[in-house]
Amino acid sequence: MASGTLVVLILALLVLYVIAKTAVVVPQQSAYVVERLGKYSATLNAGFHILLPFIDTIRYRHSLKEVAIDIPEQVCITRDNVQVSVDGVLYLKVLNPERASYGISDYHFALSQLAQTTLRSEIGKIELDRTFEERTNINIQVVNELDKASEPWGVKVLRYEIKNITPPKDVLNAMEKQMRAEREKRALILTSEGERDAAINQAEGEKQQVIKASEARKQQQINEAEGAASAILAIAQATAEGLHKVADTIRVPGGQEAVQLRVAEQYIAKFGELAKAGTTLVLPASVSDVGSMIALAMSAVRQTGQTSPSKSS
Repeated sequence: MASGTLVVLILALLVLYVIAKTAVVVPQQSAYVVERLGKYSATLNAGFHILLPFIDTIRYRHSLKEVAIDIPEQVCITRDNVQVSVDGVLYLKVLNPERASYGISDYHFALSQLAQTTLRSEIGKIELDRTFEERTNINIQVVNELDKASEPWGVKVLRYEIKNITPPKDVLNAMEKQMRAEREKRALILTSEGERDAAINQAEGEKQQVIKASEARKQQQINEAEGAASAILAIAQATAEGLHKVADTIRVPGGQEAVQLRVAEQYIAKFGELAKAGTTLVLPASVSDVGSMIALAMSAVRQTGQTSPSKSS
């Protein structure tokens, strides 16, 4: 009984082993390379597969996902002979599992070494100042070179990214001083440009102020001249109209007597004001002859009356 149970147990283990070697389940985004009697037979994609026991063997297992490989830091020499430490990340994907299995023994190691050598070559083509701004171009050149080499291996290099570019400390100090000097230079330039613009604006403002003031004075003088001319014209017109009225009044009946009365009143009024103005008064010889003074004034009025109609005609 004991020997029979042992035989059954051995047969059960053998069946399980045969089943394990025969039935294979390939996960998603994976590929298995199968060899039959030591020779490539097939590539198993995701799903369930049956193999020939003891004849078919799964030799390689590949992931079809995108893989990121860290590129170790290395020292590169720029075109101007400055040593910089550069590291990066390489992204790749297996497209042909058969080539990845038999084209090269370790494509991870090969691509890592090739990325380092290509990076040193690209860094050596440019100066230190341009390494920071030429990252994109360096990445593109590295990807192009690696893609050419990895095509026979069934591997696609998708992209390469530089993580850090670290110059020596003395170079960093010099670059910091240079950047500080450049910032100070830009600050001085901006300050001088601001002062220049302010001076130009101030001069332009003073110029406009002078122009506006001169225009205002000009307009003021024009207005004053026009006002004075209008006043003179109005006085002349009023005087002319007054003379016309006097002349017309003289010609009507009783006009001369009214004028004589008005002249006598004004003569007496002015004489009275002259007497009030001071204590000493010098009188002309004919001051008592009011009639002669009125006659003289009337004679002037008649001449004015005769002249005004002739001019108006």
